[in-house]
Amino acid sequence: MKTNKMKILAIETSCDETSVSVLEASGGFARPKFKVLSNVVISQIKIHAKWGGVVPNLAKREHAKNLIPILEKSLKRAKLLQKRKRPAAIPADQLKKISFFFEREPELLARFLAFIPDIKTPKIDAIAVTVGPGLEPALWVGVNFAKALNLVWDKPVVPVNHMEGHIAASLLATKPSAVSHQLSSIKFPAIALLVSGGHTELVLIRDWLRYKIIGQTRDDAVGEAFDKVARMLELPYPGGPEISKLAEEKFPAPFTLPRPMIDSRDFDFSFSGLKTAVLYKVKELGFENLREHPKMIFKKEVAYEFQRAAVDVLISKTIKAAKKYKAKTVILGGGVAANKELRRQMGSQLSAVSPQPNFLLPDLKFTGDNAAMIAAAAYFRALKGQFAKNPARLKADGNLILK
Repeated sequence: MKTNKMKILAIETSCDETSVSVLEASGGFARPKFKVLSNVVISQIKIHAKWGGVVPNLAKREHAKNLIPILEKSLKRAKLLQKRKRPAAIPADQLKKISFFFEREPELLARFLAFIPDIKTPKIDAIAVTVGPGLEPALWVGVNFAKALNLVWDKPVVPVNHMEGHIAASLLATKPSAVSHQLSSIKFPAIALLVSGGHTELVLIRDWLRYKIIGQTRDDAVGEAFDKVARMLELPYPGGPEISKLAEEKFPAPFTLPRPMIDSRDFDFSFSGLKTAVLYKVKELGFENLREHPKMIFKKEVAYEFQRAAVDVLISKTIKAAKKYKAKTVILGGGVAANKELRRQMGSQLSAVSPQPNFLLPDLKFTGDNAAMIAAAAYFRALKGQFAKNPARLKADGNLILK
């Protein structure tokens, strides 16, 4: 296989977004370029909102329900969907294995057998799939889907770490039809700050595919802290964007919240104490019994000060790491990378670092979980020939570590 130019179909089901993408990649390690041919994402936010968080079994059910319709839409947008004149028969041995893969997702099996035999094998070079970290019930749906497609289409499979996808997200084209030239300016060593609902990590990148986690949260991830504070303030789920909206109104608080571990010598984080400090303020003020107007003012004050505290810690640690390791590039990734204040302040404060590192951050459409970033990460793995030796034995790992 010529891996310097590839079309990769990717599958992402690590949490509460189901996504399938087709990415065209070329240029190799020297000057990699990406063109997003399709990137279809279905969010489950409305389903999980009433529970105040993601329910794994509900997420799994929705992935199984959505994968075939999303695959069809993604192939169509990428102009790779071709119908057969008559359905192709799936050999009995393959059918037995596919039925085993979808043993716990009978609805997905039925949809798979109704759709896949009716289409021609798309002109792709590989299938990429998120194998972890994430919610294991959700991950398994995507992994088994990739296994089944591998059997029928006979395309190699690239297992991808979800966090590696968030690093690659900053390297994608801003528009689906455009080719990104941003990647050509990346230089190593690089530092990546990965921030989401489940992760807060600082990653040292020595070279392509050489990762070392140098700092991580000791308790709550920053996105999780945003959501929990939002719940204290009676804001809708997901809480992070709601906190950010209120913070944009810039209501300075008459109090100061802590910046946990901002002066520690390591690169670890802790947001539990910050979250607890907000809880004390909520109880101290008798938040539940406030009238509507003072309650809203308090929400805006807490949102503004909480976001300032969280952003201060994230940026301080990142800059400290960039200076220690003489980073030539700083990358921001993950769902919290959509936070406007974090993006603005990170760029501003990095501009004062000497020598100034290049700052890469994802377009807003690629900050959340999506399959395009998984395809981009898979491209670098494919260049090294890191395909699954036996795709049928691929496993999901909810606690997979980036290395």
